[in-house]
Amino acid sequence: MDVNVFKLCSGLKVLGYLMILLVAGIITVSYYAVVVITWGPQLLRGGVHSLSAILMVIVFHILLGLLLWSYFRVVLKDPGSVPENWRPERLEENLEGGSCINESDFRAPENLGSTWSAPAGLDRGPHVGYCNHCQNGKPPRCHHCSVCQRCVLKMDHHCVWVVNCVGARNYKFFLLFLLYTFLETTMNTLVLLPGFIKFFDEAKNHSSSPGNLAVTFLAFVLNLAFALSLLCFIFMHASLLSSNTTSVEVYEKKGAARWKYDLGRKQNFEQVFGRKKALWFVPLFSKDDLDSIPALHGLDFPTRSDVEA
Repeated sequence: MDVNVFKLCSGLKVLGYLMILLVAGIITVSYYAVVVITWGPQLLRGGVHSLSAILMVIVFHILLGLLLWSYFRVVLKDPGSVPENWRPERLEENLEGGSCINESDFRAPENLGSTWSAPAGLDRGPHVGYCNHCQNGKPPRCHHCSVCQRCVLKMDHHCVWVVNCVGARNYKFFLLFLLYTFLETTMNTLVLLPGFIKFFDEAKNHSSSPGNLAVTFLAFVLNLAFALSLLCFIFMHASLLSSNTTSVEVYEKKGAARWKYDLGRKQNFEQVFGRKKALWFVPLFSKDDLDSIPALHGLDFPTRSDVEA
């Protein structure tokens, strides 16, 4: 009897919901340590101390707002699903034009694997696959997620932290979430560093509340750990973004002399963030970008003219 062991991966969804609670817990601890314990007393001192405290609290809340906005956009936004009975546009044009191509020519039997070749004589452009699990066509750069149990457009990876896949339509939001979380945790680490250094002296002399000491210590360790780990992720995704590559395409790219989707850093960036500069650092897209950049929808991607599709 055939057993699909990948169905067990769906259990990661439960873990994902717990991770959302963990994110909420970390934000709560950090907020209490930075705003209430560290900067709260400074607000009452007056003068330069109050001014600097007000400035830091404002920056903290701006970064926190952008972080949460980006996070919930990643969690709630569909990364991109393949339309039911999807077919390449050129196949549609041939069908509408009366060409002799049967629907069965497009649908692949289960024993053909995950790739499908267009009928002879049909110039289909980019590689088109077929998913045996979804019983549907696979657009270029599309991959099946074993956790979500569906195909995802321009899939980068399944992220347990957001209980969602990262794909064509929410990759920008994911990158902004990484960026703002890194900036927030780095700022928190620097703010809490003096309190962390004084932790043992204050604990020994009982000069501060044990509860506040514990919260400050915990918040510093958590923020430092996240800042360091996120720095690695930011560098990795910056490299992928600059070459228009997803995490799952890294191996495929190694076997190619030229990566066909690499159109240059500027165009690669615009395929993820759009062309409207005012919206680059907020988790939104302009209507003009959505209308003029097909890659943002995840079904069609331009390729280099010097690389055979």
